[in-house]
Amino acid sequence: MPMIGLTIPTGALTAEGRTTVQRDLAAVLLRWEGAPDTAFFRAQAWSYLVELPEGAQTTAEDDAPRFLVEVTVPQGALSERRKAGLVEEATKTVLSAAGLTPDDALRVWVLVNEQPDGTWGAGGSVIRYAGLVAMAKEQRTDA
Repeated sequence: MPMIGLTIPTGALTAEGRTTVQRDLAAVLLRWEGAPDTAFFRAQAWSYLVELPEGAQTTAEDDAPRFLVEVTVPQGALSERRKAGLVEEATKTVLSAAGLTPDDALRVWVLVNEQPDGTWGAGGSVIRYAGLVAMAKEQRTDA
């Protein structure tokens, strides 16, 4: 089950971007993970927004806002092609939510963390990647 978090300085998003960015990023993650578009999988794609207080983020050069997207997926869920697509689309999503242009892309960093099989638990049980793949296939068949 994937998770995606966005850490930003307070006030770095547009008003519209603030209301939509979490669901938009979760949808991007599910799409690149190849999960079926079902209520079950959408409910498992957690999205977090962490806003840093004013002055808590800077660089040695300037105080322009920077954006950190952290993705956690089961190991094996993303091929190199899927990781590249996820990074590109997540970056575009954040830039749009902040009202920025592609010229600002280096202000968005995306870290993809792959959780080793057998180290992810939910509902009181260890979740295995093979079980998730089987569940996804079953839900695609039922759809």
